[in-house]
Amino acid sequence: MIRHLVLFKLNEGVSRDEPRVVAGARAFAELGGKIPELEYWECGWNISDRPIAHDFAINSAVADADALTRYLEHPDHQAGVGQWREFATWVIADYEF
Repeated sequence: MIRHLVLFKLNEGVSRDEPRVVAGARAFAELGGKIPELEYWECGWNISDRPIAHDFAINSAVADADALTRYLEHPDHQAGVGQWREFATWVIADYEF
C-alpha cells in the first residue's frame, strides 16, 4: 500500500470561506467516492492555529504505484488540482506502508 499525503497552504490573502475555496474543498471531499483506486480517503481543514500549520490536508491510500498513477491522472483529481492551483500551494509525501 502507498499512503498519499497532501498539505495545502492557502495563498496570502485567500480565506477558506471564499466561494472558489469552498468549491475546491468540496471537489476534493467528493473524490473518495469517484476514484476506484482510492482504498482510503479523508480530507479536511486544519484546526491548528500554529504559524507553521498548513490549512487543508488529504490523507489517502492506494494499492500500489500503478494505482497512484491512475489516481493522479484521473480527470476528477485533475479538475480538483486545477481549482486549488488558483489559490494555494501544497507539499506531498507518498510512502509505502
